[in-house]
Amino acid sequence: MIHPIIKAMSDNPVRLVVSPPPHWRSGRTIQGMMRAHLLALVPAAIMAVAIYGVQAAAVIGMAGTAAVAAEVVCLRLQHRDVNVDNFSAFYAGVLFAFLLPATAPWWLAAIGGVVTIALGRTVFGGFGCNPVCAPLVAWAVCRFSWPDAMDIDLNLAHFMANSPVDQLKYFGVQSLSQFEYMDLLTGHQIGGLGSSQVLALAAGGVYLIASRWTRLFIPVSFLAGVAGAAALFWFIDPTAYADPIFHLLAGSTVFGAFFLATDTASSPVGRLPQTVFGLLAGTMVIVIRVYGVYPDGVPFAIMVASLLSPLLDRLRPKFFGVR
Repeated sequence: MIHPIIKAMSDNPVRLVVSPPPHWRSGRTIQGMMRAHLLALVPAAIMAVAIYGVQAAAVIGMAGTAAVAAEVVCLRLQHRDVNVDNFSAFYAGVLFAFLLPATAPWWLAAIGGVVTIALGRTVFGGFGCNPVCAPLVAWAVCRFSWPDAMDIDLNLAHFMANSPVDQLKYFGVQSLSQFEYMDLLTGHQIGGLGSSQVLALAAGGVYLIASRWTRLFIPVSFLAGVAGAAALFWFIDPTAYADPIFHLLAGSTVFGAFFLATDTASSPVGRLPQTVFGLLAGTMVIVIRVYGVYPDGVPFAIMVASLLSPLLDRLRPKFFGVR
């Protein structure tokens, strides 16, 4: 038996590069993805400035700038290359700003931007390693630390409008007659400065799906979970529970469906896991709004569902021919 002769590849012009997955190269980059997501948020940001004034733009700018600065500091402390030019840190800061009241003080936006990066991403290993959507981590920290500064209905009391989810929570279904669905759709409601711009956010979400930066399974199943759970309660007692359309248009439901639940690091990968993830998160939104103490429920629902992502990723269809 002749043994094969193994030679070094020093003279071989063709070399194989061994690298971690994914190995399927599509030509798309993180920078391109972040640019597309930021572009999808532009209509909502414009509507927020049109409704709340320049102070809304100031909050967005402060949170985004603080997130970028925190990313630079964290990367340098870890002796890693500074790559903030991929816009991922700025995008995370903008997402956090969209959950704030338009009159939020500058220090709250700055602290939230820093916490988004430092506690939401860096402690878990950096971009792509966070088990929970990073802006939601910052939102929860600020919500528990400074509840008065984060209270949307309290900080926007001088506006001639009310928060729909707050009215439902504290005054019941009878108080919802003051809201028209068209007003809720066009952002004429008190809420997060960007998360309440329903029509603009929906347009941005459709753009992301059409350009294939976002898969439709999570947004569609999330909205289906919200509508299905709300319809169940509404059918049980229409005088005590709001109808599904209200829950879809009020609060940060659309924002959560297209921009928070679809976070690439904290959401499942496959079609079936993504569908189950969206349904669970959407259902929990209604459960929290009905039984919880927080009026909206979208941030907490997505955070809890994100913790189940490793388990949901184990849901796989059987191979062909396997019983």
